[in-house]
Amino acid sequence: MSVALVIAIPVLLIFAAVMIFATGRRRASTDVTGNVTGTLTAETRSRDADSNPDAGDLDDGSSDARDRADETKEGADGVPALRNSGEVTKLQPASDDEIQISRRQFFNRGILITMSISLGAFGAACISFLYAKSAGGFGGKVDVSSSLDDVLAFTTENKIPFYVPAARTYLLPFPTAAVGKAKKVPQYALLIPGMQQGIIASYQKCPHLGCKVPWCPSSQWFECPCHGSKYNRVGEKTGGPAPRGMDHFMLDISTGKITIDTSTPIEGAPIGTDTTGQGAEGPPCVGG
Repeated sequence: MSVALVIAIPVLLIFAAVMIFATGRRRASTDVTGNVTGTLTAETRSRDADSNPDAGDLDDGSSDARDRADETKEGADGVPALRNSGEVTKLQPASDDEIQISRRQFFNRGILITMSISLGAFGAACISFLYAKSAGGFGGKVDVSSSLDDVLAFTTENKIPFYVPAARTYLLPFPTAAVGKAKKVPQYALLIPGMQQGIIASYQKCPHLGCKVPWCPSSQWFECPCHGSKYNRVGEKTGGPAPRGMDHFMLDISTGKITIDTSTPIEGAPIGTDTTGQGAEGPPCVGG
C-alpha cells in the first residue's frame, strides 16, 4: 500500500466522524416541529442591550397590553374560542404514538446509519488490505500437490523445473555436494534445510525489473526475455543487468510433503556466487 493511501484513510475517517458529529448537533438543535432552533451569543445579546437601553421598561409597560390580548383570545373559562362559532374546542396534545418520528428525524437517522455502515465496510476493507493474504495462496503458505520424491524424479527425468503456479515458484534439485559452499553465503542461511534435502525454490520474478523468468531447455538456465539476465539451475546470476541472483522462498518439508512459504521472498545470492559450477549446457534462448 502506498504512503498516500495510508495517510488518506485516517483523514477520511476523521472527516466522516466530524460530519456525523455535526449532523447530530444539527438534529439536536431542532424543536418538536422539526424547525431549526438556536441560541443567541453573548455578544449578540450585549449589542441588543446597548441599542435598546429601555427594553426592560417597554417590557414592563406592555404587560397590560398583553393581558388585554389574552382576554380577547380566550373565553370566559380561559379556553380558546373559535372565531365565528359558538363552540369551544380544547387543545389536546398529540400522543407519542401519533407523532412517532418526524420526517427530519427519519432522514437524519437514515443518513447516520448509512454513513456508519459505509465507514465500517471501508475500514474493514482497508485493514484487510494492509495485511498479507491468508494461507492457501500467494502471500501465504502453499502446499505442493506432489511429494518431494515425485518432484525430484520429475525434474531429473525431464530436465525442467517443477512449476507451482499458486506459489509462482520453480522447484529444482540442489546438489547436496554444494551445500557446504551454500552455507558460506549469508543469503542462503534460511534455505539450508531445503538444500540438505536436495531441493530449492526460486521465485519466478526477475530481480532486475520484475519480468517472469522462463526456463531455457537448451542452456539449462533461467533466461529473462526482457533484458537478457541469466541464472543457473539454482538461480545464481550468470549474466545480464540483474543486481543479484533470483530470489527464493523457504520450504517446509515434513514426511515428504512440501510447503512453500511465499509470505516473504528471500533475497538472492550476490553477483559472483557459484555454488554448483554449472555452465551453459547448450545454446542460449535469449541473446547470443
